[in-house]
Parts: sequence; C-alpha cells; structure tokens
Amino acid sequence: MVSKAKSASAGKPTKASPAKKTTVPAKSPQTAVTKTRKPATTASGSSKSGKAASKAAGKAAGKATRPSSTKARQKTARKAASPSGARLLESKVAFEGPLFRIHRDRIVEPSGHHALRDVIRHNGSVVILAVDYGKGKGKDRKDPWIVIERQYRHATGQFLWELPAGKLDPGEDPLRGAQRELAEETGYAAHHWSKLIYYYPSPGFLGEGMHIFLAEGLIPGDAHPEEDEAIDFRLVRLSDLLEKIRKGSILDGKTLVGTMLFEQIQKRKSDKK
Repeated sequence: MVSKAKSASAGKPTKASPAKKTTVPAKSPQTAVTKTRKPATTASGSSKSGKAASKAAGKAAGKATRPSSTKARQKTARKAASPSGARLLESKVAFEGPLFRIHRDRIVEPSGHHALRDVIRHNGSVVILAVDYGKGKGKDRKDPWIVIERQYRHATGQFLWELPAGKLDPGEDPLRGAQRELAEETGYAAHHWSKLIYYYPSPGFLGEGMHIFLAEGLIPGDAHPEEDEAIDFRLVRLSDLLEKIRKGSILDGKTLVGTMLFEQIQKRKSDKK
C-alpha cells in the first residue's frame, strides 16, 4: 500500500498536498655481449664446436634486441583497438528486467587489453534540486529551502534522505522527465529550470548517467507518486542540509553532488555582491 507523501518540515511546512604507481619506463633492451673463446680442435683439425658456440651466441644477441612476444601482442592489439573507445568483439544480454539490462561484453580496450566486462545498461535518470526562496530577501535568499524526500531503499537496507529523482523513459527529454518526476513525487512545478550537471555515479560497471536540474520559483500542487512508491517529503534549509552532510547523515550520492554544487554556486553569487 502506498503511503501519501507528507509535507511536514523543520520550521516550514510545504504547500503541496500530501501525496567521485608511477610507471617507470622500461629500459631499452641491450645487445648481449658474448665472450670469444678459443675453438676446440678435433683430431682432424676442424673447429666444429667453435662454430656451434658462435652460432648460439648470435642467437642470444638477436633475442636480446627483439621485443618479447608479449609486448609484440600488446602492440598489435593497440593498433586494433579504437583510439577513443573499446572495440566490441561480442555482447550478450545476461539479464533483462523492467529497470535495466546487464550486458556481458568481450572487448579490446584502447590500451590493447582484452577484457570481459559485465555492464548495467540503463536509460538514465533525472535529479531535481528544487529551491524555495520564500520572500526572496535576507535569509530566504542566502539560505533557501530545499525539497528532500525520505524513502526506503532495499539495496542499502535502510531509509535514505534524497533529492527528488527518477528514471527516464526511453527517448524521453531529460528536462521533461525532471518536470514529470518532481510533479509526481512532490506535487511541485517550477517557473525556472536550469541544468546543474550531468555525471556517472558508478562508471566501473554502471552505464547510467544522471542529469541534475535546478528548479526555482516553486508552485505547489498535488503529488501523485507511482503505486510502488512510499515517499515522505519536506523542505529544509540549505544550511541544515549541509550540516546533515557534514555529520554523515546524507548517504545518497546524487544528493551529495547536487547540494554541494549548489552551495558553491550560492557562494559565487554572494562573492560577486
């Protein structure tokens, strides 16, 4: 059963209805130095053993000046790989669910290294840092209210405080997706929208990219979350949210990135005045 979103805040209720070894270059191979030995003479006066020794020394010198077979293979692989990305040799869908797919890719990386990678492919997400400046003067301008949500995240086994966010539908415009998610989860619309940043939260295995938008000039309305969402939301001062971050109470990556970036923007605006 989906609980309705709450709008209680610390000091200000919402107007919405409930709802990131130094490699030492290898020394160049040196030509092997061979010592000249006096050839052994057979009973017939020939020097077959001396010729054999000379021939062996020549082979040793040749090996010392030639690159190893491993280095040669790496050089060949580097030529085969793309200079800007990996060369895909094979890709299989190992798992497909309603939110993402897992691809098992066999590739040649730009370095020439052959690798097998499991990658989660995702349509991407939007994050909204919704700001209410109140009367737009004094403390409301310097220390505005920020919309945050509390919901249970099974992957972490706990409730987390987060900025409003959601996944994009296939081919959906990120801005329209952000406007849709904010309205669904909190009931808010906004007069002004701007892009803060686009980033990859975990590029080692996750192909998902996140668009963080700044929403200003909030307009309250009725929230209508999806059936599987149980969200409580409230407005907190930017200073209070930053204090929660310093104390380690905010564990969600997108909320850390968005809030701290917005703080830097606020500081630059203040310095210009």
